[in-house]
Amino acid sequence: MGVEAAVIGGGQMLGGYLQGKSAERAARTQADAQMKAAQLAAEEARFRPVGITNRFGTADFQTDANGRVIGANYSLDPAFRAYQDRFMDLAGGGLSQAEQAKGQYAPLGSAAQGLFKLGGQYIAESPEQAAQKYMLGRQDLVAPSRERQLAGIRTNLFNTGRTGLSVGATGARPGGGGGLGASSPELEAYYNAVAQEDARLAEGATEAGQRQSLFGADLYRLGGNLGTQDYGLQTAALGPYEAYLAQMKQLEALGQQPLELGINIGAKGQSNAAAQAMLSTGPSREMYAANAFNPFADALTSASRNPAFRNMTSGGLQAGFSQTGLGGSGFGTGLAYGNQDIGAFI
Repeated sequence: MGVEAAVIGGGQMLGGYLQGKSAERAARTQADAQMKAAQLAAEEARFRPVGITNRFGTADFQTDANGRVIGANYSLDPAFRAYQDRFMDLAGGGLSQAEQAKGQYAPLGSAAQGLFKLGGQYIAESPEQAAQKYMLGRQDLVAPSRERQLAGIRTNLFNTGRTGLSVGATGARPGGGGGLGASSPELEAYYNAVAQEDARLAEGATEAGQRQSLFGADLYRLGGNLGTQDYGLQTAALGPYEAYLAQMKQLEALGQQPLELGINIGAKGQSNAAAQAMLSTGPSREMYAANAFNPFADALTSASRNPAFRNMTSGGLQAGFSQTGLGGSGFGTGLAYGNQDIGAFI
């Protein structure tokens, strides 16, 4: 059993060693292949924009000695550049016009300020204060005619001898106010007319106070509208300048199209090249199993497990270590080893 065990162990050990060395070489080969594939992918994935020329302009890119992009520029087609220069001249005139607009529309601003001031004067008084002022003004107007009318009535009563005649007195009113005093018919009619006229004036005074407040608010509103027009017209004065500037920007965008096209084409090529380069790592993975297989190691390991091979090998080894023929000493009596029968079966 000792020789057979040695044969099995030795064969498996040698086979494992040979298989391990093959796997090591396969792993190193795969690592080298993947490293080269990664380097190729990095190289192919490098951004490589292309120069473009179309109707609107030309774009080109500058690279260093390693092929890396270090600069880019584009130029507008001469015809479109001439259009842009003409719009530039127009834009200058439009800007000058906008600068003059402030002085041209200054009267609107002044008028708005005046309306604000006037409206403030009207709103400064409350509706009650305005009504009282209105009432006093109207009474001042009718006072002379009332005085003349009253004097005429008294003169007539004196001339007719009815100065002391008093009739028509009334009691207290339901609201608690005093009633009408006794008087002559002419004076009673006069004072009734004055009271009715004062009531109409009071009603008109209330409406006048309200109208004054509303009028002040309208003045403020009108001033605000004028101020808005002032600023709006100044803003509108920038319209020509902004329109010319927008045309210049549009022409500039047309000139940038070649640059954008070159960048886009380079980006698409970059992604495709990187994908193709990464696909190259597939064969290295597939070859790993083939490179790791060692037919000699596999055959040696398999043979060490084969009973016939073990018997043949152990028998040959036994004969080599003994000077007698195979089985010459007999089983159980020991084998002669070095001219010495040690009584052990190796």
